[in-house]
Formats: sequence, structure tokens, C-alpha cells
Amino acid sequence: MGTLVHWFRIAQIAVCAICLVATMSYAQENTSPTLGPETNLPLPRFVSLKASEANVRRGPSLSHRIDWVFQRRNMPLQVIAEYGHWRRVIDRDGQGGWVHYTMLSGARTVLIDGETTALRTRPEAGALENAMLEPGVIARLGDCNPEWCRLTAGGYRGWAPKTVLWGVAASEIRD
Repeated sequence: MGTLVHWFRIAQIAVCAICLVATMSYAQENTSPTLGPETNLPLPRFVSLKASEANVRRGPSLSHRIDWVFQRRNMPLQVIAEYGHWRRVIDRDGQGGWVHYTMLSGARTVLIDGETTALRTRPEAGALENAMLEPGVIARLGDCNPEWCRLTAGGYRGWAPKTVLWGVAASEIRD
């Protein structure tokens, strides 16, 4: 009986690997946005962590080993693959794994990446500063023009350049 379970798990891993390779090679061959097979939403896409803790698994099922636990509510993540109720996500460092979809939210957040960043009253480099955001701060994402995004963090609102944000695509426009 143990041998049968062993081969079944190997088959599960092989199917997951084939799905992931097929999704990635399809994305590389097509210049149009790839749509997720489960949600019909674009891949890759940004989401945020809904829970204060979420298990990150090696594969898309409860039987796969937990590699680590995300422990930062609202952390921006990028969905790069889908399989059933599971989403393969990566963080700003490219680290990730499979997370159950109930742990994710479509509410958009960004991470201040790099140095301390001024939150400005207008989307201009010379505009007045509302606040200073430290590296690693998570902010709620609002409107974005080609170079700036409106953020809300710690009770402050203002604009920050896209170049210092992780969680929004360089070409993304939001209004």
C-alpha cells in the first residue's frame, strides 16, 4: 500500500510540474497577456496577502510540504500561475510557492523598495512632502499615471514615483 501512495505522490508532482512548464512556455511564446486557466485573469498579476499568516507550499495541494509561512498582512505578491484553488506567487525577492486562493486579495498594495521615499502632495518631484516612507513600508495603491502612483500609508496620502515601488507594473495606468 505504501508503494502505491508513493507513486501517486510522484504522479501528482509530475502533473504540477508539467502544468507549470506549459504555463510558462506558453507565456513566453505569446506577446498578448496570458490569462489564468482558473480565473481568466491576466498572468502575471499583482495581489495582496489577505491573512496575517499564509502557508507557502511546494505544490498546489494540502499534501505538499510547507516551505515557509508569509507573515505580513497586505504584503504585495505576484501571481505567476494557477492550478485549481491554488495560486503560485512570488514576493519582491522572487521567493514564493503555492498559496490557497482564500489567502489572497485583489486589493492592491505596494512595497516601498529601495530608499526612504517622500510621499508628495502632487505627482511632481518638486511638490510638497506629506510624509516620508521607509523601505519596506506597505501602502495601499490608488491611481497611477505613467510615472507616479497615489498611495495611502499610516494615515497619509500622497504620490510616489513608480520607480521606488514593488507591486505595480512600470506600464500600469490606474484611475
